[in-house]
Amino acid sequence: MKYKFGEKIREIREKKKITMKEVAEKASVSESLMSQIERNKISPAIDTLLRIADVLDIDLEYLFSDYKKNRKVNIVRSQERDEYRVKDVFFEQLCRTPGNSEHGIEAYIMKISVGGESKSEEYGHSGKELGVIIEGSGEFKIGSESYILNEGDSISFDSDIPHRLINKGQKHLKAFWVITPPRMF
Repeated sequence: MKYKFGEKIREIREKKKITMKEVAEKASVSESLMSQIERNKISPAIDTLLRIADVLDIDLEYLFSDYKKNRKVNIVRSQERDEYRVKDVFFEQLCRTPGNSEHGIEAYIMKISVGGESKSEEYGHSGKELGVIIEGSGEFKIGSESYILNEGDSISFDSDIPHRLINKGQKHLKAFWVITPPRMF
């Protein structure tokens, strides 16, 4: 049996000096069922477990605390970031979730030299992107439309249309960029 609530239930019941019979009656279950739950012989239905928790005034977070899932966390230390250069663009990868799932993300700092540009393939790619200009300014072209982006401006878009960011300023352009699903590196 994977989930074992019995020890916690019995411990709380005994600390509160309540008999098994009293809990069973108030929770509308048999004393035999209470005994089996406390000894981890059976796993109660959720509604039964909630009634017992209510009778004993058990905090559900405490009851389920042993069963919280640990979520995967990816940390990339500043000195350990992967760096890539593609023509006039320097990429510093901040994160990338494993695989190319539709819920994955890839984020990086992008630095474009004066006159340089970052662009997608001729036909774009599936997914979405978000960018924030950190330093400098540039022209963002998507399809037949064009936008001037200055320091502090942000942009988000469906990336299935050809797009590119061109540094038309007098100094390097630096941007924070996120792509989903991951595709660059």
